[in-house]
Amino acid sequence: MKQAALFVTLAAAFAAPAFANADLAQKKACMACHAVDKKLVGPAYKEVAAKYAGQKDATAKLAEKIQKGGSGVWGAVPMPANPGVSADEAKQLAAWVMTQK
Repeated sequence: MKQAALFVTLAAAFAAPAFANADLAQKKACMACHAVDKKLVGPAYKEVAAKYAGQKDATAKLAEKIQKGGSGVWGAVPMPANPGVSADEAKQLAAWVMTQK
């Protein structure tokens, strides 16, 4: 019984960051333009993760784009800056995006 409780506790601890970042993406209005698995205004997070896969500085690049915005990478529609996202939150969001497959 103790092993089962320990397993549930560990599983929740490892699962929580993914949910927390999806919640953070919702809270910071990222989901207004992005979805995990389909294009909305901007690309799906799965597409972003695939495009940046294998790049050592992908998380840093994405964190900067989350805060400052960008254009030209995914077409004509620019991504506006999101000054309401702190540097730490941007890093968390970027790391979460990179886990989407």
